[in-house]
Amino acid sequence: MAIKPESLIRPEILDLKAYHVPPARGMVKLDAMENPYGLPEDLQREVGAIAGEAALNRYPDPGAGALKARLREVLALPRGMEVLLGNGSDEVIQIIALACAKPGAVILSVEPTFVMFRMIATFAGTGYVGVPLREDFSLDAEATVAALEAHRPAVVFLAYPNNPTGNLFDEQAMERIIESAPGLVVVDEAYHAFAGASFLDRLARFPNLLVMRTLSKLGLAGLRLGLLAGRGEWIEQFEKLRLPYNVSTLTQAVAERVLGRGDVLADQAAAIRREREALFSTLQGIAGVTTYPSRANFILFRVNRADDVFRGLKSHGVLIKNLHGSHPMLAGCLRVTVGTPEENGLFVAALGKCLAETRAA
Repeated sequence: MAIKPESLIRPEILDLKAYHVPPARGMVKLDAMENPYGLPEDLQREVGAIAGEAALNRYPDPGAGALKARLREVLALPRGMEVLLGNGSDEVIQIIALACAKPGAVILSVEPTFVMFRMIATFAGTGYVGVPLREDFSLDAEATVAALEAHRPAVVFLAYPNNPTGNLFDEQAMERIIESAPGLVVVDEAYHAFAGASFLDRLARFPNLLVMRTLSKLGLAGLRLGLLAGRGEWIEQFEKLRLPYNVSTLTQAVAERVLGRGDVLADQAAAIRREREALFSTLQGIAGVTTYPSRANFILFRVNRADDVFRGLKSHGVLIKNLHGSHPMLAGCLRVTVGTPEENGLFVAALGKCLAETRAA
């Protein structure tokens, strides 16, 4: 008799749906919070030379020493703090979850938030608790502290700014949660470049605090590089779960070089911030659209018949993210990544047509 997956695979994994990435060929791609700008030509040539000279026949530097040194400089990492590198921040989340997955362990976050917090808790076999945000998507400190006391989580994940809502949580509420947590608190700062706020300088103050970053939103999504900063005693333990050679030779070399051109990345982030404010203002002026303030590189907005609007945008060649049905608080919500001025103009024009079509239907 043939062995079936149901006989070997954990029930909670069988119940999961794989993370879906829709095809985007030929579309105005505004669904994945990517930086829409490429590298300047001179830096492209340097990257090409780096790739050509790389020792691809050898394994990568297992400790990524040169890249870590560059990151410490770029991040202005507080004295005494160490860095763990991952194949994207997803791997970093998974390492933390696996390390803390004792029998009965719980991971806690707020909801709605980054879906991988819940998914990776399932991967690791831990419990998961999601504390609802307030109706305006602000952090409910009272409810969160009560959940900390009731569930005693090993790890709390807080995205700052939050994805998919785009807002920054109140700093005092965040600190209260860090102080009240019985375990680790990991602040995910994936959108730091667009937020103008960080908890990195609080690492020395809170012994249970870790800060996570990624280069994906800065314009290097294709390199898949995430990092975790924190006290050495935590990083030392997490390093034991990091798979050997998890950061490729090309990722190490290219990231080190591009990070050395901080002016390029900073200028691009500033352009995205300007476009975010312009796009937000435009969306606010469209009848039938409720827009939520953002400190990230995307904007959450709510419309009637969101599924129809989403499909209509695709038919007009614009791909954004449909969040309707993903969480009760996101009913009617769509999320658009801030693109170039031209891409944003195409999106706004298509959105106007779709809203008119749905009203006429």
